[in-house]
Amino acid sequence: MRWAAALTRAGITDPHLRRAYDVQRRLVRRFALHEYVAARLLLPARLHPPVIAAVAYMHTTDELIDTGEVGARKAALRRWDEETTAGIEERTPPTQPTLLALWDTTRRHPHMAARVRAFLDGARVEAEWTGFDSEADFQAYVDSYSLPALMLTASLIAPVPDAGADEPFVEGCRALIEGWQRCDFLADLSEDAEQGRIGIPQDELDRHGLKFEDLRSKSEACVPGLERLVRAQTELAEESLAECRVLPSLAAAEFRPFLEALIAVQELRLAAVQREGGGLLRREAGPGGLAALGILARQYRRARTQRRRE
Repeated sequence: MRWAAALTRAGITDPHLRRAYDVQRRLVRRFALHEYVAARLLLPARLHPPVIAAVAYMHTTDELIDTGEVGARKAALRRWDEETTAGIEERTPPTQPTLLALWDTTRRHPHMAARVRAFLDGARVEAEWTGFDSEADFQAYVDSYSLPALMLTASLIAPVPDAGADEPFVEGCRALIEGWQRCDFLADLSEDAEQGRIGIPQDELDRHGLKFEDLRSKSEACVPGLERLVRAQTELAEESLAECRVLPSLAAAEFRPFLEALIAVQELRLAAVQREGGGLLRREAGPGGLAALGILARQYRRARTQRRRE
């Protein structure tokens, strides 16, 4: 379905609002193409605008607090928190396009206001983050920041948002985002090391005989230890992704192709990281474009068949 038709299907007819959503669509298409295509192909049209608005808001927030000195990141988050809170609580629509789309989304989906609040509270962890000492620190990061970030969009397809009945769904989302986040930290190891922080706990580095400075300098002496670390970390990620396979069965039938594709693409990314192994010292790893498109195509055919039956 064309984007303009999806906006209409979602009840968004005001030209100013439509332009704000248009801006968010272009942003998400640029930085998260696989997720964008999955949402546009596999989710019901009425959910395209709110999903796009939520992903765009998450990305905008992350960009503000992901790089730079900790004090500057915390200050940026404080300002953005104030702008967001004022923006979604005011009766008058905000002028900033990202906040305007979010403002409209929270009015059409009232449960989203609480999800935004949880995400902003957790964003303090990201703004202060400089690395992990232990696996427990990584798990706390996932609980505080990664999961609330995912739930901005996942709550739109949860069985009964914020009513307790969606607890198994949230647990499945927790398993998905743990595997996803662990894979992200491995895939981005080279770039993150250059920026002075990585998502691998220090005790894991110690266990495999790795030093951060050697990773940052891309010393070839790191490669054997990095190979071992990648194997250990991807095994943990595989366990998490296996646990989240229950997610599609917990959602309404119309959302299952999207969830199946989301999980399958993460499994594809993880396989790419496993293959790269010690090569992650010098380059990032990601899923092959054709393989990812193949997953989306299969799920799209499944979704179309399901819609015909309905």
